[in-house]
Amino acid sequence: MIVYLTRRETFNAAHRMYREEWSLEKNIATFGKCANPNWHGHNYSLFVTVKGKISYETGYLIDLKLLKMIIKDHVIEKLDHKNLNLDVSFLAGKMATTELLCVEIFNELKTPIESNEGVFLHSVRLHETENNYAEYFGE
Repeated sequence: MIVYLTRRETFNAAHRMYREEWSLEKNIATFGKCANPNWHGHNYSLFVTVKGKISYETGYLIDLKLLKMIIKDHVIEKLDHKNLNLDVSFLAGKMATTELLCVEIFNELKTPIESNEGVFLHSVRLHETENNYAEYFGE
C-alpha cells in the first residue's frame, strides 16, 4: 500500500528574468515586467510530496516534523527573503524561472528525503502566484 504525503511551506523571494548578453529592450520584449532592472518578488507556496509504505510500527510514512525540518534546512533557509539571482548557490548561472527553481528544489530535497528508509520524493510543486505554478516529478 503506497501513500502520498504532502507538506506545504512558503517563502518570499525576489528575482529578475534577463540575459546579460541581451539588450534591455530584448529582455523586456522577451520577459516583460519580469525583466525590471529593479527586480520584483513573489510570495511562493511550495508543496513537497513524498511517497512510500506506511510503517505499521509508527503509523507514519515519515514524521511530518522531520519532513518540515528537511524542507526548511535544505530549501527555505536558502530561499526565504533572498534574491534568487544573487543569493542562491544552487541557482547560480541559471535563469530564475519558476520552472527551473522547481527542478532545483527537487534536486536539493531528493537525497535528504530519501535517506529515510522507504521514503521517496514524488514531486515538488511551486506556486509563484495563485494562478501560476510548476510541478516536477524528477523526470
